[in-house]
Parts: sequence; C-alpha cells; structure tokens
Amino acid sequence: MATAALLENPLRQGLFSDRVPEPCSLVIYGASGDLTHRKLVPALYDLFEKHMLPTSFNLVGISRSKMTDEDFKKHLKESLKESKPQLSDSLWESFSQNFHYVAGGYDDFKAYQALSKLLDDLDAENGAAANRIFYLSTPPNVFEAIISNLGAAGLNREEKGYARIVIEKPFGHDLASAKELNVKVKEVFKENQIYRIDHYLGKETVQNLLVMRFANSIFEPIWDRRHVDHVQITASEDLGVGSRAGYYESSGVLRDMFQNHLFQVMCLIAMEPPVTYEANAIRDEKLKILKSIRPFEERTLSQFAVRGQYGPGYLAGERVPGYRQEEGVNPKSITPTYAAIKVYLDTWRWHGVPFLLRSGKRLPKRATEVSIQFKEPPNLLFKSNVSELSPNVLVVRIQPDEGITLKFETKVPGMTMEAKTVNMDFRYGTTFAEGTSEAYERLLLDCMLGDATLFIRGDETEAAWEALMPVLSRWENTEPEGDFPNYEAGSWGPAAADHLLEKSWRKWRRL
Repeated sequence: MATAALLENPLRQGLFSDRVPEPCSLVIYGASGDLTHRKLVPALYDLFEKHMLPTSFNLVGISRSKMTDEDFKKHLKESLKESKPQLSDSLWESFSQNFHYVAGGYDDFKAYQALSKLLDDLDAENGAAANRIFYLSTPPNVFEAIISNLGAAGLNREEKGYARIVIEKPFGHDLASAKELNVKVKEVFKENQIYRIDHYLGKETVQNLLVMRFANSIFEPIWDRRHVDHVQITASEDLGVGSRAGYYESSGVLRDMFQNHLFQVMCLIAMEPPVTYEANAIRDEKLKILKSIRPFEERTLSQFAVRGQYGPGYLAGERVPGYRQEEGVNPKSITPTYAAIKVYLDTWRWHGVPFLLRSGKRLPKRATEVSIQFKEPPNLLFKSNVSELSPNVLVVRIQPDEGITLKFETKVPGMTMEAKTVNMDFRYGTTFAEGTSEAYERLLLDCMLGDATLFIRGDETEAAWEALMPVLSRWENTEPEGDFPNYEAGSWGPAAADHLLEKSWRKWRRL
C-alpha cells in the first residue's frame, strides 16, 4: 500500500513513528500571550527535537505588540528556557531560523494583507507549499474579527494548499453565542478546515480510554448498566484563581471545565464503538452521548447539581485567601469555583447509571481521574467470616501520575478467611521508556497532518452547551442557598456534594 494511502487512515498512522507532515506555515494570533510561550512553542520545539516537524516549517507570530523578528525570537527563547534550562543555542538557531513576526491589531486589515504577502514570500523562498494553519490563541471576543478578516484577505482559500483554523476554548459563552460563532466561522471556513481544540483530548491517558475499551475484550461485556454502579470523573486543582480573575469571574467552573473537558472525557467512557477509527465516526458517537444527557429540570436541580466557592483555608500548611479576597474578584461574587453534577444518560447501555462529575479550585491536590465503580458483589458465600467486600473499581489516572489501576479483593495469607482490597497497577512512567507527550504536541502534529480525531466538531460544542444551559441559567440568576463561600480552601468541596451520591455506601473518591 502506498504511503499516501496509509497516511489517510488515522489508525494506520499510529503504526508509524515517522508521522512527518507536509511543509506548512503556522500563524499564531496572540503570539505574545501566555499560551504561546508556555505551551505552543515548547510543544513545537519537542516536535522539532523528535524530527516530526515538516522539513520546511514557518512560524509567524501576530499580536498588537511592536516587535521585530529578532525581538520575537528573543522573547520566545527566554520563555522556552524556563521549561528547558539546558536549551542548546545551536538547536534553537536551527529551530527558529524561519520564525517571523507581524505587528497589528486584530481588526486592522492592513496586517492581514501584510501577512498574506509574507506567507506568499515564504512559500517561494522555502517551499511551504501554500499550506497554512491559523491558530487563534486570543481572547474569544476577537475571534470573529480575525475570522472575518482572514476571509476578506483570501487566506481561507485552498487553491494551492490547505488552510486550517484552530480555535481555542471557550468556544462561545453559552448556547446562543456558540451557535453564532459556528455560523460566523462556517461563513469563511468549511467544517473540515475548522479545528476546535480541547487540550484534554491530547492527553495520553485520555486517548488511552479508547484503546483500553475497544482493544481489550475483557472490558466490553461488563461495560454497561448491569455491572457498573456509577462513574466518577474528577478534575481537582490545588491552585486558586491566580491572575485569571478577569476571565474566571465571567466564566466560572462550569464553562471552564465541564462544557469541554469533563463532558469530552465522559463521552469517551460512555460512547458506543465507532464503526472505524476515523474522525467523524468517533465524533458521531460522542455526539450521541451528549444528546442523550437527561435534561436538568429547574424544580429538581438541587438534587443533580451543587455549586461551591472556596473561602480562606490552608494548603500545604500555608494560609491562603478565599476567592472573594483574590485580586480582581468582586467581594460579593457568586461565581462558582467548584461544581458537582450528576448526569444520567438515556441510552440502552447506561440507563440508570449516574455519572458524577466534579471539579474545583483550592482542593487538596491537583489530579484528574476517572473511576468506574462496579456493583457490589452479593456477600453470601463469605458473610459468616468476611464482614464486608468492597466493590471492584477501575481507575484511570489522567494526571499527574498517568496510569490505570484495578482494585479487587484477595484473601489475606493466614489461617482465617479474611479479604483485603489490593491494586493491579499500570503506570506509564515505569512501563514505557519514552515519557508521555504533552497534549499540545500531539494536537499540533495532528492538525498539520489533517487528523481531526482529537478535535471537537461544531455540533458537539452546541450539544454540550445545550445540556449545561439549565444549570448555568439557574446559577447565574439566583443567589446561592445558605452560606457562600461554602468550602474551605484545602478541603474536598462543599458537604452538599455528598448528597448527589444518593446511596449511603457511595463515597467520593479521595484522590
């Protein structure tokens, strides 16, 4: 089979370590921002070190800041050294030789004309083959201006090569704005040119959910309502709002974590097997899960959703302020920094199984995991000499200690019949010599290759917003019940979240 045919199939791509894309130019809007310096350029450098960047690759940064090409390179090098102190000067020179910068406002059409000319010149000079990726690493309020101007400058056209646009989250502020943004971007770019990015989908362990489920026949027979009692998905952060108060005050934890990250992980856990490992086949199945979410009703919302906000407390022995004391936060803010919601999926496989999702700031540790708790075994055979049998739990740790753990019961050595829970562990760090790649490294490479499997389709974003809107609307238009803030920094969140578990023997996992 020809190499070109192999590369058309993402499943076959995974069989090859030399996934080198065609020559291209990557244009980053918001090039002076934090994401570019902290995530995007380090990811590109890692790809360069692994010889996975195109043989001809141009990086063009665009922002309002006045800089020369050399100034741009200098700032990128300084920030890269923070994560790579041993950065080699010679490697950096080779990596950055085709880095360029264009200064201009996002609504300044002359800057787009200058960009168009620069890209044409670069194509002629070093053969970038008219392949262009436009990465919107900017505040959402300038997305539409950038998209419209790219279209007006003809940079959306694919006459000689491809043109792709990568849009960072948040994709919309609510359902109405997400629909509007989808309309705007599709007026300029076709759906197959649009890459809505969610960096969680680039995490190695999130991708491993598909392999764990569909490449191991031992799981499929028990992956349903008959065997699974409930599923917990947790994303906890020990940090506070930090310097993001402006964004967070208008966003809150539901927009920041649930509409995108947690819902996407839930889809991978709950979806049916796709007919093929191909972008739209996988996204079709994820969409079915999002559309199957049982609607939240206002009269019973408190039984399905709990909000919280951290107050002053202690983390790692140090006193930390509450959310309302953070710089830039309204002292009477009702923005939730914690949420726990109980989701039911009205599908044949998952009917009656609660999916319990939670995320919060200023919790005891930074960790993200999925735990699938199976139903308790009938304690009939051992009831006279074993007081209690714990249910089996399959835990997928997404960060920071990536791996999978299966908890099961075994007999304690000795003359008595005593059972004990033990772990069967798989850890990426000890099993594989090569460390896991950063999420942006994988996603940038996939975008260059035209593989949209790990990106979100427009109808997915709208379905996720639609499911979450009743909770958002209620919380933003009503005062919280009881005391608010309602959990101390350093605790596992408000006590009311325990009520979502319904049954007394169910417990939130302590990560």
